[in-house]
Amino acid sequence: MRYLIYISLFFISNFIWSQGSVSYLFEEMPLDSMSKKTVRTHTSLKPLIRQTSPKGNNIKVEGLFDLNGRYQDEFQYKTGVGLGFRGQFNKKWDIQLMGVEGISTFDSIFAPKSYILSRDSAQQFYTDIRSRVSYTPNHIFNFQAGLDHNFIGEGSRSLFLSDYGKPYPFGLIRANFWRFEYSVLYQFMRERKLNNWDSKFVSSHHISINATDWLHFGIFESVIFQPKDTNLVRGFDVEYLNPLVFYRPQEYSIGSSDNVLLGLEISADWKAHTFYTQFILDEFYLEELRARSGWWANKFGGQVGVKGRFNIGKEKFFYRTEYNFVRPYTYSHLSDDLNYGNQGSSLAHPYGSNFMEVLGELKWEDKRWSTKLFVNYFLRGNDKDGDSYGGDIYEPYTFRPYEYGHFIGQGVQQNGFNAILTASYKITKHGHLQGFVENHFRYAVPGNSNYMLVAGIRSMLWNDYRNY
Repeated sequence: MRYLIYISLFFISNFIWSQGSVSYLFEEMPLDSMSKKTVRTHTSLKPLIRQTSPKGNNIKVEGLFDLNGRYQDEFQYKTGVGLGFRGQFNKKWDIQLMGVEGISTFDSIFAPKSYILSRDSAQQFYTDIRSRVSYTPNHIFNFQAGLDHNFIGEGSRSLFLSDYGKPYPFGLIRANFWRFEYSVLYQFMRERKLNNWDSKFVSSHHISINATDWLHFGIFESVIFQPKDTNLVRGFDVEYLNPLVFYRPQEYSIGSSDNVLLGLEISADWKAHTFYTQFILDEFYLEELRARSGWWANKFGGQVGVKGRFNIGKEKFFYRTEYNFVRPYTYSHLSDDLNYGNQGSSLAHPYGSNFMEVLGELKWEDKRWSTKLFVNYFLRGNDKDGDSYGGDIYEPYTFRPYEYGHFIGQGVQQNGFNAILTASYKITKHGHLQGFVENHFRYAVPGNSNYMLVAGIRSMLWNDYRNY
């Protein structure tokens, strides 16, 4: 009988009209339309889904460009061209397919963050593919799959899930009912081992709760596991496919050593301003925390910030100030098959762990022109003498030098400052092609100060961060 009820609800839901348009995952700008705040509005999980009502089918094809150069002592370039497709069909389907093929000589944080990347002695060949297929059968459910990033949080950074690293295949289920939005995200990661790839999986839950139209709570849970270990080949563990199970008890029940993260977020809206916070918990022992012993396995981090929009005359601005910290060894594990990373990069904050950071943003935007100022100060702890001091999440925590006395900035302490001033111009009136000039000033101790000039033309459909 209950199966008949489920089937009936499925068919009924498909006859309820709905349209879910998935926005592009890109940074907030002053002219962005803001969602009207109601108890059904949830903005923590991005890209956002907006309810729209297009007439008939809608198809758009545009050329994509990523042509830019960087000068610091010597000239480096990144050049790529591609094609983008966007289609909305039958008031329920939203399909995005984008790809850029190119060559780059950029290094460090400027290197391409593409799913397919090969190198020779002088340059890198990259294929940056982004795809997302979204199906919204009714006003409650949304189903997505693709090769892309997802982001959780209201901040510039996220301690849960960010879009700084390389994209990954994923499947996503979202359900919006009453004051809740519940999402289940399945991610398929990989790590390079010599000339081969080792797979690993991540399964995450996120529930957003609107106490009022201005006060929001979120709970995050994620488990990282490998498809095989020394005992058996597991594949994508069916226990973690259950969208309603709690991962920590499930991990204990199957006797695994999988890596589980828990998180809590709170945000409050006041007029055009949002106050927000995140707290991530990897492991902790309350008695050691009370003793302030600096035990290595008290692994957690936090974020506090405020952002908003304001006008000066007719000019529109966006601002943000934010503080982040993460204790040593957070997100790390016994190996890179179980850490919270993908293809050599953190899935959360780009600094990994063992750091604190204060950042600020100020943006101005007109119809076609925009300027952005980003500044941050950071304190990080790097490894030394072959020991892991908890900053590199790809170093196993078993390489720690001692059990107690761990603190943020331990190891080789580095203080740094970044300032980035960007000016951009929207070349096409209705497209996403922009010309830009970025001025980077970086200073670090130990290290040195330097200035970099980056200029080019790019289709602004996803973030290409250089601010860390």
